[in-house]
Amino acid sequence: MNWAEISIQTTTDGIEIVNGFLMAHGINCVMIEDAADFQNFLQDTTIHWDYVEEDLMKLAEAPTKIKFYLPDNPQGFETLNLVKRDLPSLQADQEINLGTLEISLCYKEEEDWETAWKKYYHPIEISDRLVVVPEWEEYPEKPGQILLRMNPGMAFGTGSHNTTRLCLQFLDGMQLSGLDVLDMGCGSGILSIASLLLGAKSVQAVDIDLLATKIAHENAALNSCDDERLTVRCGNILEDAALADEIGQKSYDLIVANIVADVIIAMAPLFARFIKPEGTLVVSGIISERAKEVASHLEKHGFVILELREDNDWAAAVCKPKLSV
Repeated sequence: MNWAEISIQTTTDGIEIVNGFLMAHGINCVMIEDAADFQNFLQDTTIHWDYVEEDLMKLAEAPTKIKFYLPDNPQGFETLNLVKRDLPSLQADQEINLGTLEISLCYKEEEDWETAWKKYYHPIEISDRLVVVPEWEEYPEKPGQILLRMNPGMAFGTGSHNTTRLCLQFLDGMQLSGLDVLDMGCGSGILSIASLLLGAKSVQAVDIDLLATKIAHENAALNSCDDERLTVRCGNILEDAALADEIGQKSYDLIVANIVADVIIAMAPLFARFIKPEGTLVVSGIISERAKEVASHLEKHGFVILELREDNDWAAAVCKPKLSV
């Protein structure tokens, strides 16, 4: 298997914060290149240097970076897009200067990794009924099947990541006919489109990434869903009160949020604000070890956890407002 080397540029003070961010996204093995460490190494008075190679000296001036590796397959691609999606909000939550947080990518085979993963992305049978099919693949449709065609580009959501599959499995098991749905953090639009294909009356979708909203519309068009049933907005609903008010003009039968634990915790008050008394909340993108923490926060904001599922260290939950249980 080939691998992509990903680097995030930060500061010495930002190393611990960025590393924690990556751990929250399931990336536990990183390499740190810190110019300050090398400076301290050179200035150690217990060591006397006659000569240091020029290439090593350049490390003293190089920017601080955290590196990690991802496989060139759909899971690796989805993980990178998840990191890209959530990274911009990291600095906003910190008083410490985290640097540029610029992401760079080096692919081992000198091939465009942003498209190379496609050779591993094949139809995914979520159930006997629901199948996610890449736009460029042929799939022999069986009677009664629902095909969800996707070309995620550089937006999160191909259906291959554990978190997305868990959400799709929950949606596939629900009766969505006639429901109004809110997709918070829509990415490629896969959950929004699945909801419409499964019978939802309307979907309101929002994402912080402008590119994701564009791709969501494109994928909706692939599935003949880019019409008045689907509204996609771009913005940070946690910081933009006007956007929250606009989305909150109505209540929703179903809210889906496939994000990460910290954002789900921060959004808990909005979930309670936007959901109908008899509505359902589906949350995913949660590292299993933080599932109890997330559940506790949701319970504090009036939800009951009806079901919790785990898949390879990721967790998703179905919740209901307490008054409706």
